[in-house]
Amino acid sequence: MTAAAESTLTLDRRFARELAELAVPWQAEEAPAPELLVFNEALAADLGLDPAYLRSPEGVRLLVGNHVPDGATPVAQAYAGHQFGGYSPLLGDGRALLLGEVTDRRGRIRDIHLKGSGRTPFARAGDGRAVVGPMLREYLVSEAMHALGIPTTRSLAVVATGRQVRREGMLPGAVLTRVAGSHLRVGSFQYARATENFGLLRRLADHAIARHYPDAAEAENPYLELFRSVVSAQASLVARWMLVGFVHGVMNTDNMTISGETIDYGPCAFMDAFNPGAVFSSIDVSGRYAYANQPVLAEWNLARLAEAMLPLIDEDQEKAVTPAVEALGAFRGQYSAAWSGGMRAKLGIADAAAGDEAASAVVDGAIAILKDGPVDYTLFFRNLGKAARGDVRPVRGMVLDLAAFDSWVAQWQALGPDQELMDSVNPAYIPRNHLVEEALAAATGGDLDLVNRLLEAVTEPFTERPGLERYAEGAPEDFGSYMTFCGT
Repeated sequence: MTAAAESTLTLDRRFARELAELAVPWQAEEAPAPELLVFNEALAADLGLDPAYLRSPEGVRLLVGNHVPDGATPVAQAYAGHQFGGYSPLLGDGRALLLGEVTDRRGRIRDIHLKGSGRTPFARAGDGRAVVGPMLREYLVSEAMHALGIPTTRSLAVVATGRQVRREGMLPGAVLTRVAGSHLRVGSFQYARATENFGLLRRLADHAIARHYPDAAEAENPYLELFRSVVSAQASLVARWMLVGFVHGVMNTDNMTISGETIDYGPCAFMDAFNPGAVFSSIDVSGRYAYANQPVLAEWNLARLAEAMLPLIDEDQEKAVTPAVEALGAFRGQYSAAWSGGMRAKLGIADAAAGDEAASAVVDGAIAILKDGPVDYTLFFRNLGKAARGDVRPVRGMVLDLAAFDSWVAQWQALGPDQELMDSVNPAYIPRNHLVEEALAAATGGDLDLVNRLLEAVTEPFTERPGLERYAEGAPEDFGSYMTFCGT
């Protein structure tokens, strides 16, 4: 597709059409001098979009919402949510717009969505804008998560707006173009339920089933099956977060998707040293969303979804409680199975039977070693792969209690760990916090070289390559405690 053939670019308005009560038509703020900073050419091609067109002046204006194809209707989405445990009946996209949907090359419907595109009716006290650093953070981390095989929203582009934005000082503004299976959230259902518009609630559930869980439509109770499907998807997702040491940082119900994709990379980070209490968000003062709390809070969020869906599960809501509680009760077992299976893969012993006591003891022993001292989580498992090949020195040099480690390694090696499996699931490269901050600081000053170099590493995380050695190393000793910010 060329610029001359731009009219062939079609953005569907399915969400706006089917769920008008959740969609406020709106226009993005005009960007005075839009400039493409990073662009995901491979993703554009997967979406069936022409990369050359999106790099053109008109294409860049589309990526900030200032050029809208014929027939498209950008909308701000309404939703509610529990934020750090407190319920807000109306949140919504305060600085975001859904441009519309496209059908990708595999026939999947995908949202094209903007973040930082200006104030909407849901903006409350915010300015609706975003700045370069946090938008590049989301680009880096979401693409790293995708490369790690973790369901996630994707990043198509970051465009500088040419406008300075006031935060702690004046910073360059930017818009992120985000791609997702959908932006339906637990908070979407909470909003529909709060309006007591049960026709809307039913249409929302039907929309979610058609978009994400079509098999649920054939179930005896499609809405109960939808809830079961979301529980299962979230159990798997959070287990995958835990296995790579990812801390989301803001697991509010408006940031939990119905699709099971990771969304909203605000105050997120990957652990360096293993720490169950790891918190990186400047606004999480109580540690509600600490690393070890994530499975518990996911289950709590799903309970809020169940509450919102009770009228769909049974017209007699008292009768709906029992099957909803039973469906929610599956979360812990599903999460535990996903985490245990993933941890056995990280240790190269995935073939061990689920009830194998020796394998379970090895998993427990690995966690005990990590808890015993400041051990870099990612590097520990990557170096353990070297131990599986016969070189135990790198990983042994990371631990404090050598006698306990030697005893554990003997038990582990007796199970015959699979080195190739370990290298395929234990990344060499993640978006390490000191590298992310270094890259974002340079990019805010106009130098994108470090961002591009870090992207090169984390988007192919399992293959070690010459020249990328520093991207596989742990944080320097002087890096100190780390805190991230939402950027609003």
